[in-house]
Amino acid sequence: MKKEIIINRSQEEIRIAILEDSKLINLFVERSESEKIVGNIYKGRVEAILPGISGAFVNIGIGKNAYLNVSDIISEKKESNIEKMISRRKEIIVQVEKEPISTKGAKVTMDISLPGRYLVYMPFQERVGVSKHIESRQERNRLKVIIEEIKPKKGGIIIRTEAEDATKEDLKREMRYLTRLWDSVCSRIDKVKSPSLLHRDLGLVFQTIRDYFSEDVEIILVDSKEEHKELTNFVKIVSPELADRVNLYTSKTPIFKAYNIEEALKKLRSNKVNLPSGGYIIIQEAESLCAIDVNTGKFVGNQSQEETVTITNLEAAKEIAMQLRLRNIGGIIVIDFIDMRKAKNRQRVLSALENSVKGDKAKIRIFPITRLGLIEMSRERKRESLSSLLSETCPVCSGTGLIVSRESLLIQISNDLQQLKLGHHHGKTRLKLNNSVVNYFKERLSKLEKIVGDKIEIQASKDIGIEDYQIIVE
Repeated sequence: MKKEIIINRSQEEIRIAILEDSKLINLFVERSESEKIVGNIYKGRVEAILPGISGAFVNIGIGKNAYLNVSDIISEKKESNIEKMISRRKEIIVQVEKEPISTKGAKVTMDISLPGRYLVYMPFQERVGVSKHIESRQERNRLKVIIEEIKPKKGGIIIRTEAEDATKEDLKREMRYLTRLWDSVCSRIDKVKSPSLLHRDLGLVFQTIRDYFSEDVEIILVDSKEEHKELTNFVKIVSPELADRVNLYTSKTPIFKAYNIEEALKKLRSNKVNLPSGGYIIIQEAESLCAIDVNTGKFVGNQSQEETVTITNLEAAKEIAMQLRLRNIGGIIVIDFIDMRKAKNRQRVLSALENSVKGDKAKIRIFPITRLGLIEMSRERKRESLSSLLSETCPVCSGTGLIVSRESLLIQISNDLQQLKLGHHHGKTRLKLNNSVVNYFKERLSKLEKIVGDKIEIQASKDIGIEDYQIIVE
């Protein structure tokens, strides 16, 4: 498949799209006003310990205190009682695992990890692990042997997927870089007061190149001369053999428009996603849970109902994996697939979902289908979802997605008019309404006039909210 990385930089934001055969498969957005802090390392100070939730709050200098769970504390002796492992006002070194989301502060860990292109260095661990995506046992063993030879005396290593077929020299060079980086962090610890930033992780563009730029990417296109220069220099360091694939986009047509990415972004704002055969899925996001419903829609199939349903569910499994990645949806996810009678078909759908999420770099757990036919899964949440980034709560519905019905509004107004009549208010009555409901009320004007026993003038106003109204008696 033809793979491309498209980078759009403006004064306000950076957007990165990864395309596969011209189809959007990954999207990353970073805005100048909301700096990302995942991966940053801080010298922090413990402000509060809460044994009831087995956690502590740490001041890292970013406003709201960060949350540190007992399981993320590095201590010589592991205890179930957090108060025996850490004390208030203690200065500690932490790394941000999750961005602040909504009302929640950042989540931090004392178990530091420094990622490179091929390796992840963990100063406080001892184990050597290999990415599960490297399937060849021979290659896994080769890499383990190399790492055992070059790893430092202290620290653990995770061998990333990109390390497959990497030379010993490549791995040795990166190992040297990561250990020097950690030494640099350590050298600053005693020189700064808490709270202080000790290490800032790579920016979004460099992170994406580090994690996604490989032999199967044919081209990187960037529309900023400055970014192109910096990116070329970075690639010459991490992957010099691929440096000629970094190109500057110079056309007058905006880069995201030229590659039809803007159109794809518009679709991501909708909670409805159509499937190839005519079915569709509905995605409903809440703060910590996402519910996804699968429907056959217009698809009736040519065989049995069971086969029609199974085809729709298989299409949905693949699309759901894609949408979770594109929308950056994390937390608990519940999928309501269409009921299937045969156990083998339910297993096919579950397997299809498991296979479809394999390319996702976020940690994912999928559980067996429940008695109600639901699939429960969890997806690692490090940053806010695309929906949270691109939208804000509707001032009319306050995030419910619903507004007062026209019938309910009619009843409210009828009750108010009845109270006016009981209060012996007399005079010309004017009713001001939002433009969108005026015709509905004009059709029912006789009912309202019967209540007051006189004529009522209905006026349209764009300045009145769709749920609001004004009754004026002159």
